[in-house]
Amino acid sequence: MTEFLTGQWPLGWSLAVFAVATAVTVVCSVRLAALGDALADRTGWGEALFGAVLFGLVTSLSGIVMTAVSAGLDQPRLAYGNAVGGIAAQTVAIAVADAFLRGVNLEHAAASVKNMLFGCLLIGLLGISVMASLGPDASVAGVHPASLAMVAFYLGGLRLIRGQEQPLWRAVATRDTVPDVPAEDSPEADVRTSGLWWRFALLAGLVVVGGWAVARAADGILDHTDLSAGFVGAVLMGLVNALPETVTSIAAVRRGAVTLAIAAVVGGNCLDALNLVVGDVFYRGGSLYHEAAPQELFLTTSAIVMTAVLLGGLLLRQKTGWLRVGFDGILLVVLYLGTVAVLTF
Repeated sequence: MTEFLTGQWPLGWSLAVFAVATAVTVVCSVRLAALGDALADRTGWGEALFGAVLFGLVTSLSGIVMTAVSAGLDQPRLAYGNAVGGIAAQTVAIAVADAFLRGVNLEHAAASVKNMLFGCLLIGLLGISVMASLGPDASVAGVHPASLAMVAFYLGGLRLIRGQEQPLWRAVATRDTVPDVPAEDSPEADVRTSGLWWRFALLAGLVVVGGWAVARAADGILDHTDLSAGFVGAVLMGLVNALPETVTSIAAVRRGAVTLAIAAVVGGNCLDALNLVVGDVFYRGGSLYHEAAPQELFLTTSAIVMTAVLLGGLLLRQKTGWLRVGFDGILLVVLYLGTVAVLTF
């Protein structure tokens, strides 16, 4: 058992655990969508704020653990690539979820000022990380000052977004806009709030275990193959990191919780940006930001561009678009596939 927990895994173990942990993450994420929708109503936070903060935190737990474990195993590029690669892959999740919404584009139906503000917050966080990578290599108690700046930036942004109960800008409501109102006929309607929280916490714990297993498996895959740390972290781990948001977004759309579908992604992305802070704390070899190679910086820039495209889609609010998704959905897929191709070759 000690060998399994702390030793180097053989390639066969690594591939098997990687697959099982991924499956567990998917199953838990489907259930989390239902519980998150119910708790958003019970707490009075609404789908946008609850989805971006608490729900985003839970769906990001696997990614947080992956980053921390990779950094602790002295794999800084793996840790960095997982955090930022998850953001890029999760943004594509909106295009995937959009394909499951019939009649109108998801970005049109889920008009929300808070979702757009979280997108702006994400661009700011990623911008700070790039500035840290290109700036002086400095640290305070083993932590780069940019990590402290990112935490302060997130908390300040969160406070501003929570204060937008009576915003001066509003999305125009159309017959296709899906309002964020409590659902009265859901299976969770008869479950006590405390029971919902217990189930939510249990599933969150399983997601954490899955994140740890994926990180350990990815370390084994990296050691036994010729794959680069940038590719394993950004693509393989990044895709698994994105699974909770992708699955929950699709499940939320099928439940009619369209605002939650987008909030889970953009909120989770903001918390994934803070994964870089987690990695910086757990990495004892210096600044995590300065371990980022051109591959990781290219990926970070790609995530910024993809977020800008998503914001454009939320502002334009196409009712219908190409191939049942909006222009932004097509561009997000193209940008992500192009990014993966560059990282591969």
